[in-house]
Amino acid sequence: MTDGTPSLGHVPGTFRQAVLLSRYQFRDYLRSRRFVLMMAIVAIIGAILTFVLLYYNGAGLTGSSDAFYGTFWAGGVTVVIIFAGIIFGGDAIAGEFQNKTGYFLMGLPIRRNSVYVGKFLAAFTASLLSVLFYLVILLANGAYWFGGAALSVALFESFAIALLYLLALLGAVFLFSSMFKNSPYAVLVVAVLFLFGFSIIQALISGLVKVEPWFIITYAQNVISYPFLSSIPAHMETVKAPGPRGASITSYNPTYAEGLAIMGGYFVLTAVAGLLLFEREEFT
Repeated sequence: MTDGTPSLGHVPGTFRQAVLLSRYQFRDYLRSRRFVLMMAIVAIIGAILTFVLLYYNGAGLTGSSDAFYGTFWAGGVTVVIIFAGIIFGGDAIAGEFQNKTGYFLMGLPIRRNSVYVGKFLAAFTASLLSVLFYLVILLANGAYWFGGAALSVALFESFAIALLYLLALLGAVFLFSSMFKNSPYAVLVVAVLFLFGFSIIQALISGLVKVEPWFIITYAQNVISYPFLSSIPAHMETVKAPGPRGASITSYNPTYAEGLAIMGGYFVLTAVAGLLLFEREEFT
């Protein structure tokens, strides 16, 4: 219309479509069993953590809040992020092919990149709620053991790094989900790779080949704990096994900048690659 009012047949732009789709997808997540399952997993982890701290009287970490969060936040949030990525993003794209929903959705004046971005935003928001739920549990325990000293700048820095790691992991998960047209296969591949596969590959590459595994996303997750440390671990460490014929074992630790670069690179490259695959796939 000439007065600026949108006409009845006006089609929203790409960003507006993505926001609308993410809102409806996020609403579906909230009503689904997978959201209840994810919250239950976080609650169980938090319950076990709380029980251990109470039973062992702080588990020797009551002297320093940085030691507490460096152990339980940096060590536990990566597990929460991996499970959230598997549950909310494992079949986000593959489900469109298996359930035939994409065939009917693509018949509407909706751009594929809007669908991809909308689903990514919904998965990120749902995963963020899981991370925040875990953070609230830790803050409650921290307030009990440390009082007003529970919050620290290091915790906020680590939380920001964890969000970047979440973006990187979701980008990789959406890439794998775009490769398959079967939801169980997509979820299975993502679960095996992020729970076991990447860790085994990283250990073999660094220990046997003695090459820094900078190209594996899980290698960068140690950076989440760096804000709580007084000194960053050595970039390369070599330990010789006892005995005259003991072999040397080499391990690597990413630098601060390297870890952030790996996360950012994974997010950009995998998200773009997943989108390109999704746009090339045909719905039948």
